[in-house]
Amino acid sequence: MRKNLSIVTISLLLLLASTSAGQVFDVKSYGGQPNGDIAQALMKAWKSACTVAGSKVVISAGTYKLGSVTLLGPCKGAIEFNLQGTLHAPSDVASFNGKDFWVSFQRIDSLIVSGGGVFDGKGQMAWQQNNCGEKYNCKILPINIRFDFVTNSIVHDIQSKDSKFFHINLLGCKNLQIQHVTITAPGDSPNTDGIHIRRSSNITITNANIGTGDDCISIGDGTQDVTTNQVTCGPGHGISIGSLGKYQNEQPVFGIRVIGGTLSSTKNGVRIKTWPSSPFGIASDMHFENIIMNNVANPILIDQGYCPNNQCTNKSPSKFKISNVSFKNIRGTSSTMEAVKLICSKIVPCQQVVVADIDLIYKGPGGSATSTCVNVKPTISGKQNPPACTIKQY
Repeated sequence: MRKNLSIVTISLLLLLASTSAGQVFDVKSYGGQPNGDIAQALMKAWKSACTVAGSKVVISAGTYKLGSVTLLGPCKGAIEFNLQGTLHAPSDVASFNGKDFWVSFQRIDSLIVSGGGVFDGKGQMAWQQNNCGEKYNCKILPINIRFDFVTNSIVHDIQSKDSKFFHINLLGCKNLQIQHVTITAPGDSPNTDGIHIRRSSNITITNANIGTGDDCISIGDGTQDVTTNQVTCGPGHGISIGSLGKYQNEQPVFGIRVIGGTLSSTKNGVRIKTWPSSPFGIASDMHFENIIMNNVANPILIDQGYCPNNQCTNKSPSKFKISNVSFKNIRGTSSTMEAVKLICSKIVPCQQVVVADIDLIYKGPGGSATSTCVNVKPTISGKQNPPACTIKQY
């Protein structure tokens, strides 16, 4: 895997070089002006740039309005979307005409998204319409930025703010790097996951700063070979694999590595979550290492009975098989007395779980930190604070 990643990294560096001196297509040349809606100008600039290899679409400094747009490939060669200004989405969900996205990049190879600019989703009004906390199958609101079937690409030095739903969504992507992105939304904004990845492979997320009202990073079914490195998370619900098992025919998840980073005042730390009464599924080769927790609830969590707001009518055990999982060198402070919570399925108990070098301090009422193990017998090594499996049920 490391060899493959090195090849990918070299290829992406060559991609950056290929667009650095390419032809520039500025939206202002197509009628786009600050404080106006540039959707039509952007579409024209994109279509022109897409026919030229090594081209760059530029939105220069300033504030612009932008309706929902689809930037579609394939293009003739490498292409860069360079946002230097701030884009404002429509506040009213009705103006999206049922679309589940604001800006969508689709079926593009060798894409760069860059420039230091801001995608401002203007989500405040939409959050009041979100009913996902009440309904099992809720209405999906517009995502700030979608990447669908994008390959061999880089997203770096951009900001996503106040999305109506997920901020960045990856579906069917391969060999994509996300670097130095900043994602922000209030801690009480519903379903504003920072980066959601589904059915994608060879994804790296490096030096991201994410604070939202939901998972900083969430990994859905069919995802393979994802590495996050030095991600800062908080506020939010932590870094999650899942939720898994909500739907039929979910594909396996494997090869997930969360390395380094700091989580602060989040509702969970690093976790794997599957729904009860789920269909059969597999999640394996998942590793969390060298992570700092600052006042985090549930710092280490496997939850195979995940059912937010009691939405489940059938609470039979999950059939999602979890195996080859490690939690290593995780330290800091827990805001909950139960600092380590490994709740696995009675039908398919977790296997090959390693817990090593854990040092999580709890200073609240009720005593020292505890660790719970249900339907799992982890391999223990190194320091264990709290002591491993102080509460256990097999």
